[in-house]
Amino acid sequence: MKHVYIIGSKGIPARYGGYETFVEKLTAGQKSENIKYHVASRRDNTNTSRSSDLFEHNGAEVFTISVPNIGPAQAILYDIKSLQWAIQNAKKIGAKAPIFYILAARMGPFIGHYVKQIHALGGSYFINPDGHEWKRAKWPLPVRKYWKISERGMIKHADLVVADNRKIEEYVLEKYESFKPRTTFIAYGTDTVPTTLKRSDEIVRSWYGKNDISENEYYLIVGRFVPENNYETMIREFMMSNSPKDLVIITNIEKNRFYQKLLQKTGFDKDKRIKFVGTVYNQPLLKYIRENAYAYLHGHEVGGTNPSLLEALSSTQLNLLVDVGFNRDVAGNSALYWQKSGGELSNIINKADKLTLEKLKQNESLAKKIIMNEYTWSSIITKYEELFR
Repeated sequence: MKHVYIIGSKGIPARYGGYETFVEKLTAGQKSENIKYHVASRRDNTNTSRSSDLFEHNGAEVFTISVPNIGPAQAILYDIKSLQWAIQNAKKIGAKAPIFYILAARMGPFIGHYVKQIHALGGSYFINPDGHEWKRAKWPLPVRKYWKISERGMIKHADLVVADNRKIEEYVLEKYESFKPRTTFIAYGTDTVPTTLKRSDEIVRSWYGKNDISENEYYLIVGRFVPENNYETMIREFMMSNSPKDLVIITNIEKNRFYQKLLQKTGFDKDKRIKFVGTVYNQPLLKYIRENAYAYLHGHEVGGTNPSLLEALSSTQLNLLVDVGFNRDVAGNSALYWQKSGGELSNIINKADKLTLEKLKQNESLAKKIIMNEYTWSSIITKYEELFR
């Protein structure tokens, strides 16, 4: 039996987030009987983790870790305590050649100490460094500097770096060439099953009615409301466009200072096409909304293969993506690309509105083909199991 300890997600059952969904899918879709997963979970992740130190989910052993809320350092402490637990457990059960797979590069300054213990057990340490955490605008400068130092340490000591995007793999090989890192590329997956909802369903009509939106008459954005996802450019440029359609934004803006700042800068409340509609946690409904958008706008430029981009390629007929290496690597020639500099996106929106049905269908089938060839969960799970075995 191969014991694999997964550290760095908030835990399973997954409530949100890329890493959480990944671990949920990996364990739920397990094919090999020769792998035992042990997954760290934060105490506050679910009701089960609040009340249990150890429980089973999807056949995986989930171990709960309590950490005080101490700001950005909370995540670092969580990873350290999870790794300590995992190493002790591997010793206790006499795991042969265990693998410690760490998601995100948060404890670089401390990892060397633990890697010695892992190697003494005959184990291996794998890292998935995510995207460029140190570029995220939400972090103050000292925190960003820490993330950069931490990434370096995590990669320096790794037995293997798993990148979910080819551009991240290239970055690691180039940036940390002196460490001669071993790398592999395994993408992130997405769900390819269409929604079960129909146009006439009560939940569908109620949502569209409440928000005064019609099928195929809106551009859609889904994602965290943070500056590095380029909301300002997308909103400003949409306001400059001549589109008769709406811009529907599914995101959580409660108590969000960035929202107030953006409102003052752009005055989007005066443009009745701009519609913030809150969050949609009902997955079939969210799928229906994606499938019935005229086009999807994607402004994420930090991070590897972004889950919401894969969902959009899998379900929306036309995708307009900010032109960065990560996005081009995933979507290829199935999407339209825009630069952040002023004026370009509004022109692309004007052109997108005039595309023929034939051109829209062509883009849609190209995008779906990319997803089916490279990004189904089933093929991702197979690749991970081969790697772990």
